[in-house]
Parts: sequence; C-alpha cells; structure tokens
Amino acid sequence: MKSAKALVLLFCVTSLFAFTPKNVPVKLTWETLRDVTFKKKWYAEESIYMLHPTFGPSVQKLKNQQVSITGYILPVDLDANLYVLSAFPFSACFFCGGAGPETVMTLNFKKKDGKKFKTDERLTFTGTLKLNADDIYQMNYILDAAEVTD
Repeated sequence: MKSAKALVLLFCVTSLFAFTPKNVPVKLTWETLRDVTFKKKWYAEESIYMLHPTFGPSVQKLKNQQVSITGYILPVDLDANLYVLSAFPFSACFFCGGAGPETVMTLNFKKKDGKKFKTDERLTFTGTLKLNADDIYQMNYILDAAEVTD
C-alpha cells in the first residue's frame, strides 16, 4: 500500500513539472543593458574608429537566453524589413546623438512575413539575446527570432 501511495505521489510531482512553462523569457530592461563599457577601436576595413563593447556580467549571463523587452520601433530599411528596437523614441535615440549604442538592438524576426511597423511604435518583443562585439554592421545587441508579444 505504501509503494502505491509513493507511486501516486511521484506521478503527481512529475506531472506538475510537465506543466511548468519552459523557456519563460527573462524580462529584460534597458537599464540591465547599460552594463557595458566601450573603447574606441580602429577598424581598417572602414578606415574609422568605432566603439567596441565589453559586456558586463549582468549582460553576459543573459547571452543566448530567451528574453522579452519593450521599446520603440525605428525603421532602418523598410524594403529589407530591417528594424531596430530603441530604449527611446526617434527624437532621442542613438542615431540622433541623444543616447549610446547600448540603447538599441537589431530585430531579427522569427517570421519573415514582411509586417510593417510604425516609427516610435512602442511594443514588447521576445527572442534570443545575442551579444555582438565584432560585426560592425550590426548593433551590439541583437534580438534573434524576435516576435511581438503585445
């Protein structure tokens, strides 16, 4: 009788784990993404100095993790469906000189459906956070497989 009760208890406990959500995204804030320092570095292929990031520990632990983050949409190339998510609206964003490179991230969409977004539309996205220190043609933060969650 005891083994039957133990078996039922074990079944109940393992059943609970089966319904525990996997891959629940970490709620990421722009404040967390400020854990980065930059040094000027010469890039010969473009003959220019650019800011090279060194990501801090709080950002490093989120590398390749499922995250969700809210920000403002900034269209970069509508024909290519290329958008950036920003901590600030267009008038105060990194590209306008009002903020640093840690306040923007590239959105690589999960579905290539060509959905169009409006400038300064405030949305929440989920995806996998990628850290980029080497590709000067990408943002330092990249949200891979990005999907709108609003």
